Amino acid sequence: MILLCALVLDAIVGDPLWLYARVAHPVTVFGGVIAALDQRLNHGSESRRRWAGIGVMTTLTLGAAILAHFLEAVLTALPFGWLIEAALASTLLAQRSLYDHVDAVAEELFRNGLEGGRRAVAQIVGRDPQSLDEAGVARAAIESCAENFSDGVVAPAFWFLVLGLPGLVAYKLVNTADSMIGHRTPRHEAFGWAAARFDDVLNLFPARLSGCLIALGAGSTESLRIMLRDAHGHRSPNAGWPEAAMAGALRLALAGPRAYNGTIVDDPWMGEGGWTAATAGDIRRAIALFLRACGWLWVITAIIGFL
Repeated sequence: MILLCALVLDAIVGDPLWLYARVAHPVTVFGGVIAALDQRLNHGSESRRRWAGIGVMTTLTLGAAILAHFLEAVLTALPFGWLIEAALASTLLAQRSLYDHVDAVAEELFRNGLEGGRRAVAQIVGRDPQSLDEAGVARAAIESCAENFSDGVVAPAFWFLVLGLPGLVAYKLVNTADSMIGHRTPRHEAFGWAAARFDDVLNLFPARLSGCLIALGAGSTESLRIMLRDAHGHRSPNAGWPEAAMAGALRLALAGPRAYNGTIVDDPWMGEGGWTAATAGDIRRAIALFLRACGWLWVITAIIGFL
């Protein structure tokens, strides 16, 4: 029930800029620590850097979980500690933030065309925005909506249900590390190996659950069929599940070849939308589906709480 309160708080309040202009967001703190350790320890032979990365991820994950455990114990002893815990948990959920960022891409495409859409989508994806046409911008926003529904909403909620505040904090630390250092680049392929593998393992079940929630939100067996058929073709073991479910629900082709830092990643297409060009209107359809999927997450959380 604390999780349900956290989901409601996140949906209503999100990440207030006035607060985080004065106090560092927890993810910002995680990022600062990871960046400092990356700078200090990511050097030497490939083997040394890989073991350093394993040590960093193991130490940070366990340390964050232990600190969160003690904080949870203190809050449990307070009369309204559950409300404080819900407020803290809400800062590590991303329903409102994801909605705002994806909707901004649609708004920019409607108002300012391709250049506006490129500027907005650059805030939420890592691919080269200048390589995207309007359909590419729309697809990137839709894919980000699907993937981050899993990473930013379902997975944190799942690990809170399983392990409480320690599970949520540990997951967000690992996910932050993966986004910062879990890349196959000369600098991070060895040092970030552990971050990427930890993140893959922690998202195995939540990613598949996310795809099912999207299919539920769509009320579509086609969404489920495309997910089961195409998810395995994605280069990520997890991201393909919500993205394929979204492709099937919207009847669009998603994924496909993309450019990252000037390098083309030749991923297969997901879905049966053919070469139908995605539009700003399709981003709005994806957002509506995202909200319905969040609604199902709320319902399931409430049922578990009442049981």
